Amino acid sequence: MHMKICKTVEQMRLASRTAHRAGKRVGFVPTMGALHEGHLSLVRAAKARSDVVAVSIFVNPTQFGPKEDLAKYPRPFERDCELLENEGVDLLFAPSAEEMYPKGAVTWVEVEGLSQKLCGRSRLGHFRGVTTVVSKLFHIIEPDLAFFGQKDAAQAAIIRRMVHDLNFPIEIVVCPIVREPDGLAMSSRNAYLSPQEHKSALVLHRTLTEIQSLFAHGERNSARLIEAGKKVLAQEPGVRLDYLGIVDPDCLEPITDLQDQALVAVAAFVGSTRLIDNLVLRAI
Repeated sequence: MHMKICKTVEQMRLASRTAHRAGKRVGFVPTMGALHEGHLSLVRAAKARSDVVAVSIFVNPTQFGPKEDLAKYPRPFERDCELLENEGVDLLFAPSAEEMYPKGAVTWVEVEGLSQKLCGRSRLGHFRGVTTVVSKLFHIIEPDLAFFGQKDAAQAAIIRRMVHDLNFPIEIVVCPIVREPDGLAMSSRNAYLSPQEHKSALVLHRTLTEIQSLFAHGERNSARLIEAGKKVLAQEPGVRLDYLGIVDPDCLEPITDLQDQALVAVAAFVGSTRLIDNLVLRAI
């Protein structure tokens, strides 16, 4: 079966409802395109758990700040379609900005409190854009399951909360980070990095691994763990830290003394490219 490409809300809604009427479970993977192995791992997870897989490609303007990379964000649409077709995706929703945000739209969906944590602190309004577009996509597609990557850990926590608070009948599945062989977390923004910057960017994963190793050896004080992480980061002069935090994976509040599990999240600028990475610390 060929992948059906829907450009309008109406077409997408019809395709999705047709699948539901036939008694099929719809799995949904929202993306901004520029697809890599990380996205494809979500598609495969959706395929394993659903009868019909829907993917969206939409570079959402409302989640970019005024000084961010909206205009230069990579948009290799033909290549993305080919990759999705190869994975056996059934439905692709690829709307224009005008289709998703008709003139005069003034309604936002905002998860208060959580949206100001981690990336939300340094990218004001970012998560409001994310939750608004994701709730719109959920209403249009009405999936049974939706798949997100652990790399955007704050986003995953915020969407879980939104789905809970607004009674969306959708199961949120968060899939593990996919890394390059050298440890760099896969991201569409890695395309911006020069070979030298790519090498410098590996310090993000080294920082997390150092914290994990100290945690495994019994260190439970988060200030000391963060200090040790910052020391590792400081070894790369071309990398400017945005934040390094140890927080509760659900409410994103900082944790001082670690008990069971905690999320270590880092964001840094490598040259002018902002990258994020994280891992979950678990007491064995």
